[in-house]
Amino acid sequence: MSHTLGIRQVQKQKTRQALLDAALGLLEEQSLSSLGLREVTRAVGVAPTAFYRHFRSTADLGVALVEEALGSLHPMIRRTVATAEDSDQRIARAVRLIADHVDAHPAHVRFLARERHGGVQPVREAIRDQLARFAEEVKAELAKDPESAGWNDADLMMLAHLYVDQMLITASLFMEALETSPEERERVTQLATRQMRLISVGRRHWLG
Repeated sequence: MSHTLGIRQVQKQKTRQALLDAALGLLEEQSLSSLGLREVTRAVGVAPTAFYRHFRSTADLGVALVEEALGSLHPMIRRTVATAEDSDQRIARAVRLIADHVDAHPAHVRFLARERHGGVQPVREAIRDQLARFAEEVKAELAKDPESAGWNDADLMMLAHLYVDQMLITASLFMEALETSPEERERVTQLATRQMRLISVGRRHWLG
């Protein structure tokens, strides 16, 4: 009996992932608010009623896509802003991480960019909550840095949000450069690096 239940659980997980993948593909051409569950189930080849075994609604599916897109990035973000290296090395590592993530997951990045200010409130809130978690994690790492001596929590949080917002801008820059020449990619890399350096320079001269 347990073996049968295990097979069913594996199949259920496969169907759930197939629904997520199909939705992500469909969302390349439309927003989540216009996506119908019948479109998703048709793409997977299951009955519409099967959708509700995995998600309560398309909004619920969208929240799952947010977790899929951002959930695994938390440890990488923490490592990126860790204080073991100097500022320039940390920035180069952050830019490289973002570029690699865009290359590997362009559909997820497009989905987040569109839905961050889209018409589905639970998805907007899920993205906002994930970004707030990133800011808290960045703040915790920045607080360990000797350059943060004397900074209060509010200023550290403001700085963390600046870095997180700049990471989003950098992701957008690399999205626009996905199909361009190596020279254009290098130009984007240099621009993103200079923008993050500007935040670092401002940090060193911040008087509070």
